[in-house]
Amino acid sequence: MTSTFLQRHKMIERNVTLLAILAFGAVTIGGLVEIAPLFWIDNTIEKVQGMRPYTPLEQAGRDIYIREGCYLCHSQMIRPFRDEVERYGHYSLAAESMYDHPFQWGSKRTGPDLARVGGKYSDEWHVQHLKDPRSVVPESIMPTYQFLAERDLDAGDMAAETNVLAEVGVPYTREDIAKANADLAAQADPDADTTDLKKRYPKAQARDFDGNPKRLTEMDALIAYLQVLGTMVDTNAPAAQEHLAREKGR
Repeated sequence: MTSTFLQRHKMIERNVTLLAILAFGAVTIGGLVEIAPLFWIDNTIEKVQGMRPYTPLEQAGRDIYIREGCYLCHSQMIRPFRDEVERYGHYSLAAESMYDHPFQWGSKRTGPDLARVGGKYSDEWHVQHLKDPRSVVPESIMPTYQFLAERDLDAGDMAAETNVLAEVGVPYTREDIAKANADLAAQADPDADTTDLKKRYPKAQARDFDGNPKRLTEMDALIAYLQVLGTMVDTNAPAAQEHLAREKGR
């Protein structure tokens, strides 16, 4: 029986046409098994408690982050390896990037991963780091971004941007879209009433971020974005732990 099997195997290996047909069949069947189920489910990402869309100010900061190419040196994906978890924090969940268009996972790290940088440093630290990286991290090779503190934030029409994001699945409500431009200004204004903003965007941080409450700058927006990264999901909460167990078992 073994001899017969080997003879058939040799025949397949020597016949290029037959080998190509069988390989194509194997790939087709494997592809159908992997792809076909996706047509019967609404979303491949399971939602986790705490995830929400970015506030308009955070989204504007993310736009600046992408504009300046920060993603070229900083990834936002902590892999489930012990060394990464010990250095950067709990490994990233797929759901934490579900509202990112485009996501910022990356693979190259000239600088540290930023998936959980939110709350790790003070606003003042971020301001100084962006203005003069080597003043806080002597070995840093990051460029200086002093100009962010000198530029007034011109985010354009955030109502239009949030509306577009809503069209691709980000769950902004009609109220969120209508109030987007007002929310943008209020989040960085220490004198503004942000009760409604925080109700619609749980865990949103409202304050002057760049140390200059008289101006709304690009620095405000970028720091607001950095300070929210990794803070939405409480990975120690029972519901999150249950989700983590299911995701790890896939």
